[in-house]
Amino acid sequence: EEKKSLDIIQASLSSRPKVPMATSTRLHPCALASLPAPVPCSEGAGCCAVPPDACLSLCPLHGRQEEAQKLEFLASICTICSTSSMDSTEWSMLYFCQLEVVEVIEALLQEEPPDQLSTTVRQQAMLAIISMSRVKLLLQEKKNSILHACFCSVFHLPPQDTQGPSAYLYSKTLAALDSMLQSLVCSAGNLGTMELQNIFQLLLPLTSSQPEVVEERAMARIARLANFITTYSLLQICPCFVQATGPGHQCSEAQQFVMLGKLVGHLTLCCTCKDRGTRHEAAEALHHLHTFIVQQLSKRSCVGLVCILLSLHSQDALGDALGDESPLFSFIPQMFTKYLQPTDQVDIILIAIKSFRSPSIYSISVAAHMVDILVEDPAFQPGQVLNIVWTIYGNLPSIMAAVAHKSLDRALLVLTNKHPTEVVASLLQCSPTCTHVAMAMWKIMFSKPQAAKKVLQELLSMLMNQPLRKTSTSTKDNPRILSLAATRTINEILLQPTCLHEVDAIFPQLFLALLFQVSFTTELTLQEVHIFWKEHQQHQLTPIRSAVNSIRVLLCVMGFERQVLDIEAQGGWDALLRAHTHLMGVSILAREMMKTPRPLCYTIFCHLAELLSVEDHTWEMVAMVFLTEMLGCTELSEDVDRALEIFPMYLQSQCLGMPSLVLRAILKLTKRPGMARRTLVLLPYIMELLQDADSDARAVALPVLGNMLWLLERNASSLTALALPDKLWPLFEDESGAVRELSIRLFQDTMGLVVGAEKKQMKKKVWHSLLPLLLHLHDQDKNVAKASQEALCSASRFLKWRQLAQLDETAQVWRICECLLARNRSKAKDYLHQSQPYLKSPQESLRREAVRFI
Repeated sequence: EEKKSLDIIQASLSSRPKVPMATSTRLHPCALASLPAPVPCSEGAGCCAVPPDACLSLCPLHGRQEEAQKLEFLASICTICSTSSMDSTEWSMLYFCQLEVVEVIEALLQEEPPDQLSTTVRQQAMLAIISMSRVKLLLQEKKNSILHACFCSVFHLPPQDTQGPSAYLYSKTLAALDSMLQSLVCSAGNLGTMELQNIFQLLLPLTSSQPEVVEERAMARIARLANFITTYSLLQICPCFVQATGPGHQCSEAQQFVMLGKLVGHLTLCCTCKDRGTRHEAAEALHHLHTFIVQQLSKRSCVGLVCILLSLHSQDALGDALGDESPLFSFIPQMFTKYLQPTDQVDIILIAIKSFRSPSIYSISVAAHMVDILVEDPAFQPGQVLNIVWTIYGNLPSIMAAVAHKSLDRALLVLTNKHPTEVVASLLQCSPTCTHVAMAMWKIMFSKPQAAKKVLQELLSMLMNQPLRKTSTSTKDNPRILSLAATRTINEILLQPTCLHEVDAIFPQLFLALLFQVSFTTELTLQEVHIFWKEHQQHQLTPIRSAVNSIRVLLCVMGFERQVLDIEAQGGWDALLRAHTHLMGVSILAREMMKTPRPLCYTIFCHLAELLSVEDHTWEMVAMVFLTEMLGCTELSEDVDRALEIFPMYLQSQCLGMPSLVLRAILKLTKRPGMARRTLVLLPYIMELLQDADSDARAVALPVLGNMLWLLERNASSLTALALPDKLWPLFEDESGAVRELSIRLFQDTMGLVVGAEKKQMKKKVWHSLLPLLLHLHDQDKNVAKASQEALCSASRFLKWRQLAQLDETAQVWRICECLLARNRSKAKDYLHQSQPYLKSPQESLRREAVRFI
């Protein structure tokens, strides 16, 4: 019998001449007249190991084969699969030619007339597929293709009579189809769960947007398959699909039933479609699915009689629900929700939202009820919230029904209250430029005070989240782009009157965040600007103008129109737009904001101090400029200590210009009688700056130290003055003429501040300073030369050396040098050592005088 079956297959496959595969128009194998024994192949099924000249080829199928030949061919496949041993020649030939055989079966199904069912070819083709699957001869990569051919060949048949020969043939064909689907699940072994879900995935699209007869037949296959798995005990499914598991739980992909949510959502909606047959089959499928879930739970927990009774009750309840929406409102969610994991719930929500689109073939009321119930789950992950928000955003323009809009409004508000961070970030990603669809969603969130407050806080966080370096060129994971999107969104939100109360509550924080955003926007790359500004740019402001405009709108809606006009008059808004004048614009803005009521000024000042208590290079310069301007407000005198607490950190900052900025603020404070002494806590930090800071910072630090010396108590002033010369001497050679002059003058001041026992130590330091001062009498900067002459005069008085004073007055420099050597010949080596660095001075006059002295 096996030999006869093989002859039939060979005869069928060898009935036509070979042609090149490239010319094949319909797949059908042709075999050579004789085929040598196959050689085992290590590469698995589908790999033909026979010689190339003896391999099966493909040829076009001209016309239709006779029905008897088709049936004989299909029956032969069943015979070989069921009776041949795996080491037989017949089985081996089928093994190595299985791809061609499957393609023949698919071609036979496609050839069957779609408008009539008059033969058993469809039935026999599916029986052949069953036979091949049972002996592992059905290639995995061909399963979807052959299943699709089966579905199209059967589902699109015209409606059949319930009596007569055709009805019998029709029922047998459907039975063969159901048997084939069940066999595929069984023959998959450990992969049965994946095979089951793959079949469901192929069937679901056929249950909607198709002719009614197609939808009903597809739904019936789902129902039969769902019924089958309630009786098939070998299906290996991890319980995590219906109950929570511990954090260390792991299961393989083959054991995960990820289709549960999609099935429940789609089947529930199909229970409300117009076709009664489809409704009935959907309800049957839900009942069997629920029974299956209860069975899985009962295997792993002592649910006992309660689960069994609930399973039996579900069929009656679903039957009552058919054609009547009200039971569905309460029963189906009650029946499944407690078993659904967040992932499944999200799948149902997405299906329900998509069903809102007009025109809808399902009950929008039922879909809305599903969304209302399922969004209450607090355990959604960020990616799941993102999917929900994206789905709302993508479908909202096509949704017309009022009940659907109300459901989405409720869903957005619930999600916003429970997951504000994820919702805000998701909507910013959906629409960085705040389209009208996104604005409609923002309005919903701002319709309730509690949600509005949370949204504003999240937008505020987005504004402050500005990393120096971009992390991505997409809006999805680039905080720089999302902060731009938040700015644009706030600009639109401020125009809505419903949110003014919530904006007023966080005005200081929001104002400063927008100001920092303007600063950040000036540093954007062209690529980042393009990412943000790529849609509808002809109707939009550039990112930086949008940020500046947001500040203006914020001030206006908060009642500060006068400040807006005054800033405009001083050119502040324009200055903010350009990088090289940006900080000047910040200063103008700060001075005008100081004219607002004291409570507001105080709140802004305190918030700035709080922000600056932690270094953040993205906005610290702008914040410090604003803070130092506010220090000029006399009404904030009592709060200066908050600034003084953070100044040490920024005096040591590596940010270019930051130490100079802080020092200028301190210099102003040292000149104000009411708070000058409070700055003395910074004295040690400022003295350290003389060694490490740049010339600009030193030029400010020196007068600050000069002022502080006079603020100290007598003894403290004397000790500090004694410590300064060692730090000042290197500055005599600073590249900046201003630093050289100020350091020499400060040294001159120290001589007048030393008292008591410190005078003896100070004299040694003054003697050490004489040669540098003498050389700098020839400094090319006249101010430095003058400062040196005056310092020498003070030194002569301090040392009580009248001859030095007389020579200094007559400008007899070389006589002073001669006298210096004559008076201290023992220090000749020290003077020589002191003069040598001047040989490398950038000033020619100093090099020349050093040579003369040596």
